[in-house]
Amino acid sequence: MRRHRSAALLVQTRLPVVLALTVFTIVLALPFAMAVLWSLVDPSHPWAYPAVLPPVLSFRRWIEIWTTSALPQALANSYLLAATVSVSTLLLALPTAYAFGRLQFPGKATAQMLTLIPLAMPGFVGAIFFSALLVRFGVYSRFAGIALGHTVIFLPYAIRLLSLSFAMVRQDLIDAARDLGASPLTVFRTATLPVLKPGLLAALIIVFILSIEEFAISYIVGAPDFTTVPTILYSYLGYNFIRPNAAAISLILVVPNVLLMLIAERLLKSADPATITGKG
Repeated sequence: MRRHRSAALLVQTRLPVVLALTVFTIVLALPFAMAVLWSLVDPSHPWAYPAVLPPVLSFRRWIEIWTTSALPQALANSYLLAATVSVSTLLLALPTAYAFGRLQFPGKATAQMLTLIPLAMPGFVGAIFFSALLVRFGVYSRFAGIALGHTVIFLPYAIRLLSLSFAMVRQDLIDAARDLGASPLTVFRTATLPVLKPGLLAALIIVFILSIEEFAISYIVGAPDFTTVPTILYSYLGYNFIRPNAAAISLILVVPNVLLMLIAERLLKSADPATITGKG
């Protein structure tokens, strides 16, 4: 009887792990492995049915993409754009996030809902409308136009994350620091900044990733003069479908962003006021 119970308990504990590993393999590991294989297919030896694996593996696709396409400039454009957008979005989100996280005022819930409107608009619809708006106001700089568009559509993410961070700041610690005669700067540095820091860094990283991966505004506003990594990827997925080249570009786009997302997740997990202050 005990043996049957222990076997049933073992099955119950192992089943979720097996299911999680299966889902991980199907959803993440298998597509990633296929992308790696496709990116290493040698141009002189195509990979086709019924071959299970590529007949010849080489880095010729990577070399050709780097030397014959606009990828180096696209990488520079994407990362400079993402850095600009993440900083500007963070600065613009701070006042609104402070109001949502620390203040109580009539219509607060409605205001919070209104900040989510950019998320409900389809990407290409918003991009076409935004490009027409830029022309109307005389903004013809590709970089400035894309940066402005990214800032507008990614503000809700930064506001939401920073609002939660501001809400976790403990008022009793602020009051205690003030009672001890601390200056406003010292109060901010000792009681507020340690709680805000994980949320600030996580918002910075998430907006950075979203800006790098965004395609609609980058294409509608930037094409054909200003290229980004997603626009090059979609060119390989478009009319001239080149699977190995698209696989290589997708890895260049995805791998750094996955690492950044892992960092952001770690920062969000550390955003616990009890852990930061040492008090429950």
